[in-house]
Amino acid sequence: MSLGSIELGKHPAAVLRPLQFRSVVIDLPLLVILLAISAYGFIVLYSALEENSALLLRQGIRLAIAFGAFLVIAQIPPRVLRRWTPWVFCLGMVLLALVEIRGDIGKGAQRWLDLGVVRFQPSEIMKLAVPMMVAWFMHERTLPPRFSQLFVLLAIVFTPALMVARQPDLGTALLIVAAGGITILLAGVSFRLIVAAGVLAVGSAPLLWNYMHDYQRARVMTFLNPETDPLGAGYNIIQSKIALGSGGLFGKGWLNGTQAHLEFLPERSTDFVFAVMGEEFGLLGLLLLLGLYLALIGRGLFIALQAQETYTRLLAGALSLTFFFYVFVNAGMVSGLLPIVGVPLPFISAGGTSMVTLMAGFGMLVAIQGNKKLLAP
Repeated sequence: MSLGSIELGKHPAAVLRPLQFRSVVIDLPLLVILLAISAYGFIVLYSALEENSALLLRQGIRLAIAFGAFLVIAQIPPRVLRRWTPWVFCLGMVLLALVEIRGDIGKGAQRWLDLGVVRFQPSEIMKLAVPMMVAWFMHERTLPPRFSQLFVLLAIVFTPALMVARQPDLGTALLIVAAGGITILLAGVSFRLIVAAGVLAVGSAPLLWNYMHDYQRARVMTFLNPETDPLGAGYNIIQSKIALGSGGLFGKGWLNGTQAHLEFLPERSTDFVFAVMGEEFGLLGLLLLLGLYLALIGRGLFIALQAQETYTRLLAGALSLTFFFYVFVNAGMVSGLLPIVGVPLPFISAGGTSMVTLMAGFGMLVAIQGNKKLLAP
């Protein structure tokens, strides 16, 4: 056992062969932070779910499945991940096509596939598959990418993102673009190209507006001025800001949030659970959570800096910074700084598919760090 990891079993570098996973090296700091955030999330959800033990048990089962995915992927050597990356990406694209053809419809969106045993959103796979594919493409090429290679990289990112946006699921599409875009930026794209992309994005805004659904346009207009429709489109964000503001510095106390328990705050166990936390635990409770998130992101970036090859450096860095994007978007939309796009708060919001995806991503980080330790002299 070492200070930074827990090593289970003996595993010399010579036996690191594909599909032979005989030991696990778990990064202790990362595991402790994940457990702390998950425990904090259970405390908050117990209140947000109206002390419903059955619903909390379901969330516990989802978390156990997510940690199972974390442990399984943590055993996979990075070179095996790299070898399987194109197949994972292609599988995700096929599943997105199946959603387009015969996906289940819920709340006006066609996002789910029902396989009988499990019902899930294939778009979640692309949150991992896209940065993996970008890192795979750049692995044996010189950095930074050449201008001609950028067209391939943009196709990798925007093809699945546009398919997801058609479902419609703008929030997940933005997360996919963010994951792929961050990976491209980490590959060393020149500042001039970044500025050009920003100008192009601003210039294409009117075109994007024409293709947005009515409810998506309403969200943007509500973000700009929620008071124009306080009982309609602006209701969610107004109630969310009331909950955050009423919590003050120390909060009203666990289980004492009036906005949540008196049914004023919508989606209090999913998209707006951050507001529940702010009302009951106050600013200090939110700062504690954000501190845990920053520690998790910092550990991920530390792993990225220690990675030994292009694929693992790009993938670890992208996964860490994309997680920051998750937190930033959810906290921003709940506090009224960003439009509402339906992005859950990582490891806190109720739900299963997103949690499994995030845990799988951190499993990859552990695999990258563990492989470095095993190969160290």
